[in-house]
Amino acid sequence: QVQLVESGGGLVQAGGSLRLSCTVSGLSFSWLAMGWFRQAPGKEHEFVAGISGGSGSSARYADSVKGRFTISRDNAKNTGYLEMNSLKPEDTAAYYCAVHRSFGTTAWGQYDYRGQGTQVAVSS
Repeated sequence: QVQLVESGGGLVQAGGSLRLSCTVSGLSFSWLAMGWFRQAPGKEHEFVAGISGGSGSSARYADSVKGRFTISRDNAKNTGYLEMNSLKPEDTAAYYCAVHRSFGTTAWGQYDYRGQGTQVAVSS
């Protein structure tokens, strides 16, 4: 059974930091690309960041988070991470991880497996 479980969300003040984790089971995680998405109330899923499979040598970010968020992975732990710094109220959303067979996909609906999300709230 494939499972993606996010954790690490919470309430933080503007300017603060959070680190989200996504633990994957039931898949050969090492060679899968991973993406992070977010969904604010009343909005569509928005691509946040993506990392390639294997060593994770390639990453891409949405312009809105570039320079503030960092995506990484630890294949030994079957876990991906999203380090979020300098958080802003507009970062408030449910954050989801997802995996894909190839790197570069930014469309939520094209990811093969997706988690249930973790909530992030940033107060001003």
